[in-house]
Amino acid sequence: MPIPQEAINSVLEQVVPYIEQHIRSQKSSSSRRPFVLALTGLQGSGKSTWTDALVKALKSRNHTTINLSLDDLYLDHAELVQLRTSNPTNKLVQARGQPGTHDMDLARSFFESLNSGREILIPAFDKSKFNGEGGRAPVKTWERIPSDTTLDVVVFEGWCVGFRPLEELDLQKRWKDGVQNVSTGVYPTETLKDHALEHLLEANTNLRCYCDLFMGPQHLDFLVHLDTNDLVNVYQWRMQQEHALRQRTNESMTDEEVIQFVKGYMPAYELYLDQLRRGFFDKSLGGEKGQLRVVLDENRKVVDTVLYP
Repeated sequence: MPIPQEAINSVLEQVVPYIEQHIRSQKSSSSRRPFVLALTGLQGSGKSTWTDALVKALKSRNHTTINLSLDDLYLDHAELVQLRTSNPTNKLVQARGQPGTHDMDLARSFFESLNSGREILIPAFDKSKFNGEGGRAPVKTWERIPSDTTLDVVVFEGWCVGFRPLEELDLQKRWKDGVQNVSTGVYPTETLKDHALEHLLEANTNLRCYCDLFMGPQHLDFLVHLDTNDLVNVYQWRMQQEHALRQRTNESMTDEEVIQFVKGYMPAYELYLDQLRRGFFDKSLGGEKGQLRVVLDENRKVVDTVLYP
């Protein structure tokens, strides 16, 4: 589903002043680094489509721009297989996606290259390999940015970008409360009870490592958050995407498979979304960094935008 140009323009009106201020401040710096524009969103919200539209629009404004998906930092296929077979009872790592299924060394190498003065290699993961389990694309196919390129913006997109780890006692309390909840309806949004506490704590520890290394507020300059006023919409969005895929290719997940797929992400939404909605950046930064919440309805139409002070 294409993004209306007015929606893209509305987001850019908020983001571009931060980019231009960053570029001005970098002119006097001995080690110039690009502006990192993060884009996070729920499953099915259209993160990739939004990313493509934002990159195109920024390039049209003469800002040299590249993009990276968190998905392109996955562990290679053999490592993903090893992870799940070594943890057969941990539902969170039986498929790629959760913190802990990404290659930390690869992430470190990419983000360090952004201000190294060296050639930048943009990692790529091929989700079609190994019958859909996915595997890393050959390095020779990765996009290369020459060392003499002045890079203005990196758009970094990912489903859990913007999530920040909880204190262990807070997570334990949320899990204990969640165990008492009874899910109702076809599309469950209370799923913490489906997971062992130790597995949620492990994912939380991995998320902390991600934030420390490349995904925390100290590493990002602006965060666009594609959100909704009803988590049930996540199931509907993903089904819409799969139905469209089926029309094009005759291959897609069934509705039941979509429900199971989305359920795998729901624990993280339950644990971390409230915190993200309260604000990602420390207000003491004084406006140097910004966050925009874009609220989508059941048809992924923008119904509200909130710029965080």
